[in-house]
Amino acid sequence: MGRERARIEEVIMDRFVVEAERRVVGIAIRVPGGFRFVASDPEFHSVDRKVFRRARLLVSRVAELGRALRARRAERRGR
Repeated sequence: MGRERARIEEVIMDRFVVEAERRVVGIAIRVPGGFRFVASDPEFHSVDRKVFRRARLLVSRVAELGRALRARRAERRGR
């Protein structure tokens, strides 16, 4: 049981779902050199397949992009 649990935790750390603006926008996968972002939302294709040195950096960049996209949509609605 202990060995199986350790393996499950290892797998969880190798890939995770990435959310921005309260929705799933892709996944992060551990690769040599960091984490690769794979977008599931076309609005995030500008960072699709990019490798980030740290998971925290990846999440931060995707969140930043999500905020920028939200601001653009709000501007369009305001015109």
